[in-house]
Amino acid sequence: MPKPRTVPNKLLIGFSDEQLAELDKWRRHQEDLPTRSEVVRRLVDGGLQQMPQRQTWKGYLRLALVTCPITVIPATSDTEVSFDQINKKTGHRIRYVKVDAATGEEVANEDIVDGYKGDTGSYIEVTKDELDDIAPASTHTIDIEEFVPRSEVDSVYVIRPYYIVPDGRLGQDAFAVIRETIRSMNKVALARVTLTNRERIIALDPRDEGMVGMLLRYSYEVRSSAQYFDGIPDIKVTKDMLDLAKHIVEAKSGHFDPDKFEDYYKSALTELISKKQKGLPGASKTRNVINLIDALRKSAEAK
Repeated sequence: MPKPRTVPNKLLIGFSDEQLAELDKWRRHQEDLPTRSEVVRRLVDGGLQQMPQRQTWKGYLRLALVTCPITVIPATSDTEVSFDQINKKTGHRIRYVKVDAATGEEVANEDIVDGYKGDTGSYIEVTKDELDDIAPASTHTIDIEEFVPRSEVDSVYVIRPYYIVPDGRLGQDAFAVIRETIRSMNKVALARVTLTNRERIIALDPRDEGMVGMLLRYSYEVRSSAQYFDGIPDIKVTKDMLDLAKHIVEAKSGHFDPDKFEDYYKSALTELISKKQKGLPGASKTRNVINLIDALRKSAEAK
């Protein structure tokens, strides 16, 4: 079964639906039927297209009769180092050919469609028009439906955070009214928003002069913790053990500073690639075998 060709990923966040449609039209005429991300990568490598910035969504925020124009910006960025697969002998990139799983024959681009594997093992064809028909219509309005205590929004439901700011001076007063109303109640506002053809729940939380919107998962997307935690035995912790643990926690207590935590793997990976680009050998890693008892003893002596 061919991989679904309409699922956006992190390389495609900066494209509108219209741009994605044009991108799909172009790639279906390519010999190897590249994925959307592969098309973007080729355009970037060819100097034809700069890598897009992550999308800013523009629309309206509404609380009853109060409405204001807003801009929604992703609060995080993806900076992962990506690799292509290459032929070790020639150094050339690997190209995948679409073939029929049963016959082994190559399939033309125009004959490739999306399909869902049913209970009987046969595939149910689903057309792009059918998917478009059931896609939620985007109203470009975040309409607040409910207010809930902040503590009730479990972090396991959070997909990703967004910054929400007023779009232009015209709506700044209305934005401030909505923001301060939510802040004064010490709650978060729940609303619906349609992003990349998918309707999601978003929790709005005032922060400084703006708001943070946390995109949330639906309940069916979150596994119940009971199936994993219920089997853990209920061990009674003695007061002495608890006091000792508390002493260690107090000694290590501080304030959260994300700048203190370095991404050692990414730094090492970037350094490795830089060395190999200069023709230098990659560093070999020597693993140290640590005796756990000795490590605990040294930790206790350090206190």
